Amino acid sequence: MSGLLSIFLRLLLLFKLVAPVTFRHRRYDDLVRTLYKVHNECPYITRVYSIGRSVKGRHLYVMEFSDYPGIHEPLEPEVKYVGNMHGNEVLGRELLLQLSEFLCEEFRNGNQRIVQLVESTRIHIMPSMNPDGYEVAAAQSPDISGYLVGRNNANGVDLNRNFPDLNTYIYYNEKHGGPNHHLPLPDNWKSQLHHQALMSSQVEPETRAVIHWIRSFNFVLSANLHGGAVVANYPYDKSLEHRVRGFRRTASTPTPDDKLFQKLAKVYSYAHGWMHQGWNCGDYFPDGITNGASWYSLSKGMQDFNYLHTNCFEITLELSCDKFPRQEELQREWLGNREALIQFLEQVHHGIKGIVLDENNNNLPEAVISVSGINHDVTSGDHGDYFRLLLPGTYIVTATAPGFDPETVSVTVGPGEPKLVNFQLKRSISQVSPTQSFPSAGPGGRVLPKQVKPQAAK
Repeated sequence: MSGLLSIFLRLLLLFKLVAPVTFRHRRYDDLVRTLYKVHNECPYITRVYSIGRSVKGRHLYVMEFSDYPGIHEPLEPEVKYVGNMHGNEVLGRELLLQLSEFLCEEFRNGNQRIVQLVESTRIHIMPSMNPDGYEVAAAQSPDISGYLVGRNNANGVDLNRNFPDLNTYIYYNEKHGGPNHHLPLPDNWKSQLHHQALMSSQVEPETRAVIHWIRSFNFVLSANLHGGAVVANYPYDKSLEHRVRGFRRTASTPTPDDKLFQKLAKVYSYAHGWMHQGWNCGDYFPDGITNGASWYSLSKGMQDFNYLHTNCFEITLELSCDKFPRQEELQREWLGNREALIQFLEQVHHGIKGIVLDENNNNLPEAVISVSGINHDVTSGDHGDYFRLLLPGTYIVTATAPGFDPETVSVTVGPGEPKLVNFQLKRSISQVSPTQSFPSAGPGGRVLPKQVKPQAAK
């Protein structure tokens, strides 16, 4: 009998080890517990940090996965997921919590694909950008049809209509000349971000926190998880002529990286359980993807802001017909999205990357990397490293920096790992007169400015 009991206890233990995860909706306190539980289980590859607080004071938490959490390793790309921007669109929130648990568990189990992903990528996962709205939506009875309840933040503002409208500037520049990358914040936005001014067009604390976040990290790739449809949506979201959802679609409003964005969207769609089939939620999208503006025009959205203000290529993933799916549906949704979530992260490892140095081997931050024929540049980060997502092909690539001669190379990009392309720029002779000596270098090789006598105010 003791032998049978021993076998029974072993089987019970085995069952406990392989028992399926409990799929459930998690309120704010439960979300926080989940993040710290994952961190406690994988302390050497995770970090939990907050980028700020919501209107009601809830933290906007991020779970980071990296072999060196909290540190940017040169040539290691940064990628992010953002969920629950609309508080009542909750599937993305639960999927990102499941993803955090999955990455930790599979890394501990020695899954080589996940180990490689974590060791070569710095992954940032924000399960909820709108925790206040979520709590309002979650307090509803599931039998009550409140389609918009909890969508906005606690001030009643739609966070995906609360970013600077940079599209207006680039559409003007397309006609009259000018850049469509790294557009500066409008002056009224700068004052609001720095002084938290209260105006009718107020920058919400959640928006302000995210803007500071994406300006603080050199993100390369991103996805924003929504609900209410099943489709991978790519920029631009705003069309030249404003059109609302429900009207007949017209031609798309493409970015200079349109083919690349289509490929990124298709990667998610075809790795997803059913998105690629096209027919979902009473609507049809070929390949399960759409240009945002051809679906309906959206102004002041986060997706376009990422592309026009930073180095980050972001798409928007609409993941469920039901904005707040029943708990019993969560496991099916996780199985339908798991492979797509991993494959999308892996897309950050394509194109070219490298380090921009000066002739003394000092890193050159803010160097501009241009690709001939694609009117959208990226810049090097604080460590001089840059990342440029590209489809397979041959490209003419130029690195420039103020005071240096540009350097141009021809690069052939394959379908696999990114091509390493480093640049070493020489200081421009035209910047220095024959009798002028170079200024002395300060700490870290940075050139110290010349001392100038103060002038009286005019």
